[in-house]
Amino acid sequence: MSRLSSSMSSSMSLSVSSPITASCSVLLLLVGGMASSHADSMSVLIAQKSAQSDLSARYTPSYSTVPSAKISTRSRIQRADSYRADTAVTAPVGSTAYRYPERAYQAPSVLPAFLSGSYDNVDSEYLPILSSAERQSSMAAREVISTARKMALNERTIIQGGCWDYLDAVFKRAGVTRDTVHKGTYRQGPYAHSSQIEAGDWLYYINHGYNGVEHSGLFVGWVDERAKQALILSYAGENRREPARYRVYDLSNVYQIMRPSV
Repeated sequence: MSRLSSSMSSSMSLSVSSPITASCSVLLLLVGGMASSHADSMSVLIAQKSAQSDLSARYTPSYSTVPSAKISTRSRIQRADSYRADTAVTAPVGSTAYRYPERAYQAPSVLPAFLSGSYDNVDSEYLPILSSAERQSSMAAREVISTARKMALNERTIIQGGCWDYLDAVFKRAGVTRDTVHKGTYRQGPYAHSSQIEAGDWLYYINHGYNGVEHSGLFVGWVDERAKQALILSYAGENRREPARYRVYDLSNVYQIMRPSV
């Protein structure tokens, strides 16, 4: 009985294990086939990619390495109103008008009535110097300057003779005398320093603008003291029949000064 049971158990074990083994074999065959198929697909894909890389490398031109360009975003256009930075006077921000250097003298805001006319023997830009000389001078100098101005601009007086005769008539008409405060000679000097000269002085100087001859005139004021440029009332004479005129002269060599006094 025991042998029969053992024999039946063995037969059942064999009958059960046979289908399982067959199923496993079929499963392994399927998995192996899929793996083989997948491996073949990957091999084909890798081969295609390699072929594309070779083709791209073959037909892609090679370029030499070019350094990157340095690009500046800063504008090189200079505005017209940036010029003011090198001038002596800096213009206010936003201003495009050029400011001329200020003159050495300060012009009054309104000229006096006696200088409101139109004159051909004085440049209008020098009228403020003439006005300032009459206002700021001593009493004797003021009389001389105002008398000379009336004779030259208003009356246009003609005097027989030259520069000396004209100024002599001015001093006499003003009712003043003259004192010599500096005396030199035409060729040897000594020549006066600019600080020695005052408005209303009767000067003798070398006329560098006319062949270096000696000349005399009435000092009104400095246009540019450093450059020795001054406004002078000058009378040409020489039978020209012209009134005295205010002109700028070089006073580098003044060798005599006569000052009005009462």
